[in-house]
Order: sequence, then structure tokens, then C-alpha cells
Amino acid sequence: MSIVRTVPRLPPRARDAHKGTFGTVLVIAGSEGMLGAAILTATAALRGGAGLVRVALPRALQPFVAMAVPCATTSGRSDAALRAAVRTADAVVVGPGLGEGDRTRSLVRMILRCSEVPVVLDADALNVLAPLRAVLAARARLVITPHPGEAARLLGTSVREVQANRGLALRELCRRSGAVVVLKGARTLVGDGTHCFKNGTGNPGMATGGSGDVLAGLLGALLAQGMAPFAAACLGVHAHGAAGDRLAKRLGEVGLLASDLPLQIAAELR
Repeated sequence: MSIVRTVPRLPPRARDAHKGTFGTVLVIAGSEGMLGAAILTATAALRGGAGLVRVALPRALQPFVAMAVPCATTSGRSDAALRAAVRTADAVVVGPGLGEGDRTRSLVRMILRCSEVPVVLDADALNVLAPLRAVLAARARLVITPHPGEAARLLGTSVREVQANRGLALRELCRRSGAVVVLKGARTLVGDGTHCFKNGTGNPGMATGGSGDVLAGLLGALLAQGMAPFAAACLGVHAHGAAGDRLAKRLGEVGLLASDLPLQIAAELR
């Protein structure tokens, strides 16, 4: 894969733009005990510039997200509700905090079948697809965001082998999935099977629960605004890491929280 060194940027916003101009992100995330994942993903999607964010949740959890992220809306997670929400979305983010199991597996497969807009597969959406035995069957462009453990499960190998040759792991993930791949970790790699971007931002303070949820929401926002998947992934990982670097300088690395990231990401995208 040829090396890409330039970080893409979002175009300037037109003065007569409105919320519909910047797209709708559908976030399918969160479950009992992991509701924070949905909150972080939705917040990051809003701070990443999406005009509208809808979070699909079980009915009992919807009021909590509505209070935590008042700029987002919520909807149910029945098959009918999800199909309706997908039809009005410009990008879909699936996986953070969903939990593993048959329901998540069937939900992910349904989204792959019915979505015609870009889909970000993260966290549990990847775990239920592992191991990858064939190119993912989907109607839309996909972005997958495995950390080394998830990459190892997708490839049927070990974390040690993934980390020993991250470039090879990236190429194999691209080949097997047919997706744009974000191989997370120190110096995150982005690949589409033809091009590779090695991110230079980020720090150990970002190694904390929820950072990946924030990145997934940011990617959804960039895709909803019309960026191509590879460009969105490159800008997303760069801005996510740059936000972490700026926060680490101010707060230090030890106490940096994932919830600190979205507001700083907004500043990085100026």
C-alpha cells in the first residue's frame, strides 16, 4: 500500500447552511451497564460536526441518554425502528457497548444488509463478526475500527502477532473485510487496501475506557458530512489524537478521561 502523509480537512461551512446540511448520524450503541458508550459516541458525533444525531436504544434507557446528550434524539431498537432510522441517516455507527450475543449479531447483520450509507463497525459489532472468513457483505462502504485484541480475533491470530507486524495485519484486515480499516493503538494505522496512513498524534493518556467510543462517533460525523471513508478515517484519527495531545499538555496523561475528548476535538476541527 502506498503511504499517505497529508491529513484531509473538512471544507469551510457555507454561511447559509442548516442542520440538514451536515448530515444525520445514527448511533446504535449502549446497553444496561454500558450506557456510557452510547453517550460518548453520540457526544463525539455532535462535536465532530454532525447536524443531527439519533441514538437507538432499548426504551428503558432512552431517557438517560436524552438527559446526558440533550442535543441528540433517541429511538427504539426494534428491527422496524432501526430500519426506519437507517433510511433517514447519512452514516451509521454500530457497536460501542452493545454487548456480545445473538441479538447483537443479528442486529449487525441487519444493518449491513439494509444500510445504503457508510457504516462504522466498532467494538462488539466486530466481536460478533469474528473470525473474518469472507469479505463483509454490505450495500454500503464500511469502516472497521479494531484495537489489537479485536484485530487478533478477526484474523484468528494473537495480539502478539498483530503487534509484531501491524502493517501486515492492516493489509490482511483490508483484504478479508473489504472495508477501510482503522487499526488502533500507538501510531494508529488506516488502510483501504491501496493506501496507508500512519497517524502521528496521540499519547498514553488516551489509553482509557471510552476513547474508542469517541473515535467511532467522530468517524460517523465526518462520514455524515460527506467525507469519503478513507479520508474521514485519516482526519478522524488525527483529530482524535491531537485532541488527546492538547489535553495531556494541560491536564497531564494520568487523569485524562475519554469524556474530555469531544470538546477538544471540536477545536481541532476548526
